[in-house]
Amino acid sequence: MTQPLVSVVIPVYNEEAGLQALFDRLYPALDALGQPYEIVFVNDGSRDRSGALLAKQFERRPDVTRVVYFAGNFGQHRAILAGFEQVRGQRIITLDADLQNPPEDIPVLLAAMDRGFDYVGSIRRQRKDSLWRHWASRAMNGLRERLTGIRMTDQGCMMRAYSRTIINLINQCGETHTFIPALAYSFSENATEVVVGHEERFAGESKYSLYSLIRLNFDLMTGFSIVPLQWFSMLGMLVSMGSGVLFLYMLGRRIVIGPEEGGVFTLFALVFFLIGIALFGIGLLGEYIGRIYQEVRQRPRFVISHVLQQAGEQR
Repeated sequence: MTQPLVSVVIPVYNEEAGLQALFDRLYPALDALGQPYEIVFVNDGSRDRSGALLAKQFERRPDVTRVVYFAGNFGQHRAILAGFEQVRGQRIITLDADLQNPPEDIPVLLAAMDRGFDYVGSIRRQRKDSLWRHWASRAMNGLRERLTGIRMTDQGCMMRAYSRTIINLINQCGETHTFIPALAYSFSENATEVVVGHEERFAGESKYSLYSLIRLNFDLMTGFSIVPLQWFSMLGMLVSMGSGVLFLYMLGRRIVIGPEEGGVFTLFALVFFLIGIALFGIGLLGEYIGRIYQEVRQRPRFVISHVLQQAGEQR
């Protein structure tokens, strides 16, 4: 087979309603590049007919299509990592299956790589998300930049381009939980961002809930920075100093004025405040300890059931 120059990785989970529309736009966009390419779909344990539709598409275009089937649902990021292990191209594009990022903008990312950039992020033009998702994304972006120092204008945009060197480095990492764009950014020597289109989801509904977004950012913060622990240590020191000052004040007041009458509710409020801080710290430590626990077990990040590809094709 012709060695592809461009590889496109697309995770798929219950996208039956929109897959045909994706096929109708993706393949013509890549054919127009005039470069050898491949598309690696990763079926992340879909419970609808997505797997069957991907198999039919493989039969139509086996020369440029491969389909990886997971033996269960392992999550979008692990599906992307599985795709990275399968790709053969020198430039790798990640894309969602929901058509929120138009495949016709793939040349925009490749043009940036032509200018010497090894990692190309993207910024959504005129986002079509709901207001709360837009606000939550901006808040998480700001928090992530302050904690990790990693600057990504729009971390929620799936459309990105990676050089083969960066993909090889990512494949060497055995982390169970990570945030791929941040990992790529840390490996990049020359990164940039480009503006791409953003459309309403063609069909179906988003697989990301508010809880999922929060969990994703916990993975980002605990996987790339110990700043949260440092902040909590500083907070604990300040609270301890404040408690010491309060104790000295209450002792002096008792000596000068005498025993205080009442004040029980003030004491309760102070105690509950300190207990809340302690519980928050325990939860934060739990996040880091939980990551350690998951890493030391060394379980597979995903299990591949089978792969549809042309006979004799090698990665």
